[in-house]
Amino acid sequence: MSMTALDADDRQDFAAAIRDFVARECGTREQWSALTDDGKHAHSKEISEKLGRLGWCGVALPEEYGGGGGSVTDACVLLEELAYGQVPVFGLAISMIVGKAAERFGSERQRREIIGSVCRGEVSSVAMSEPDAGSDVGSLACRAHAESGGYRINGQKTWISCAHYAERILLVCRTDSSGVKHDGITMLEVPCDTPGIDIRPIDTLGGREINEVYFTDAFVPADHVIGVAGAAWKQLMAGLNFERLACAAQFLGNARRAFDDTLDYVRQREQFGRPVGSFQALKHRIADLATELECCRLLVYDVAGRVDADPERQLPSLASMAKLKVTETAKRITLEGMQMMGAAGYTTEYNMERYLRNNIVSTVYAGTSEVQREIIAKGYRL
Repeated sequence: MSMTALDADDRQDFAAAIRDFVARECGTREQWSALTDDGKHAHSKEISEKLGRLGWCGVALPEEYGGGGGSVTDACVLLEELAYGQVPVFGLAISMIVGKAAERFGSERQRREIIGSVCRGEVSSVAMSEPDAGSDVGSLACRAHAESGGYRINGQKTWISCAHYAERILLVCRTDSSGVKHDGITMLEVPCDTPGIDIRPIDTLGGREINEVYFTDAFVPADHVIGVAGAAWKQLMAGLNFERLACAAQFLGNARRAFDDTLDYVRQREQFGRPVGSFQALKHRIADLATELECCRLLVYDVAGRVDADPERQLPSLASMAKLKVTETAKRITLEGMQMMGAAGYTTEYNMERYLRNNIVSTVYAGTSEVQREIIAKGYRL
């Protein structure tokens, strides 16, 4: 499915097609429960592969490798609408990020294999965080020693999304300690069936989405370096526009869904002979949240449009603003929605408690809100 020439009207048609797919494949709570084993799993291989056959998983990846040739804005539309529909494809955004890294820095083989895999709906993961290196990526200690024909990997990664059902891991590790802390960091493509990898899921409030990953003498050939050995820090910085916009688009969809569910509830629930949403205390809350949500939408698509206009330009402050604003708003809308729904918001009969479990961590994913504020402030030379 080519999306190169999408204009505003085409993009509306694309969003409508996504909504039709969502209604058909995951439109009821029963469908969602069946696809996720009643919420235990955040990613459905079945749905992801269907999206791949439609050509949507590679919407913003090059056509010559199986992608749609569309824009970052198109990818945001897809991720937002899927999140709004609560479609269980948690691995999609991360896989897109890996695909974009391969597009920008990969060899011809890596582009063909990695991007092709993403476009088919297969999952790729990113392993960056460690027990002692989270926000401070320059302090990572997982090492890959160069040896004849490749690299021998030893170390631990933690909080790694999707690794337990991924085809490959984009590993960010240290290959050289002779320079300053941000030098000597390398991206490696590591197939998940490589001997010496041990993936252990971590149970969290939101289910089984993240993992500990241990590397014990795991070996990959030299041609599994993505980009230039020792230059991964600059490569990571070049990918932040897409990473943060992908995260923002997902949680924009989540925030919209939590808002709409809240609105439906306060319109229908009656106390003292009238809908609770008619009381000033609640309708002013709704007005404030609607305004915040519209600000988020405008910010996400403005930044996406700027990236599409100049793909090589790094927009660290704006990308961080989008991620910060949307995730903080998603968390606020969910908490306020639960409050406005009263006890019903806390029960599993309604979806709000699930939205809370999903959205509460949004201000930690892909760089915490505190880190985003530091980046934004740095843009003002503070």
